[in-house]
Amino acid sequence: MGKKKEEIKKVVLDTNVLISALLFRGETARLVELWKKGRIIPVISRETFEEFRDVLAYPKFRLNEGEIKTIIEEEVLPFFEAIEIEKNISGICRDPNDDKFITCAISAPADYIVSGDKDLCDLGSHKSVRIIKVSDFLNKVATSA
Repeated sequence: MGKKKEEIKKVVLDTNVLISALLFRGETARLVELWKKGRIIPVISRETFEEFRDVLAYPKFRLNEGEIKTIIEEEVLPFFEAIEIEKNISGICRDPNDDKFITCAISAPADYIVSGDKDLCDLGSHKSVRIIKVSDFLNKVATSA
């Protein structure tokens, strides 16, 4: 019997997870390696991208415009699948600002939303999309390798 073929997962990374993966060391940074090796396909919509770009510009990160542009052009755009939203989903999450991640995941369609956000994680899933914490997602990807 041959080894089970690894399935590439489409994932939506919430903004905090994406920022942590790109700017900090630690467990979350392993996601960058996964998308660069093509083991996951991160998905982004205009709305989730705009939030990500806005957060990169927060003074606490001390990134100048050139650094932000480099992160976007070298670390995100070549690896992320940009999707068009056909129908916005609202009223699903306790925090209405988090509905954009659910909308993105359903539109993709993605397998997972990877998040540390309590409001999102408490949902557990929406339709066919599982909402999962970074550590759980990394364990799931490691066991499917």
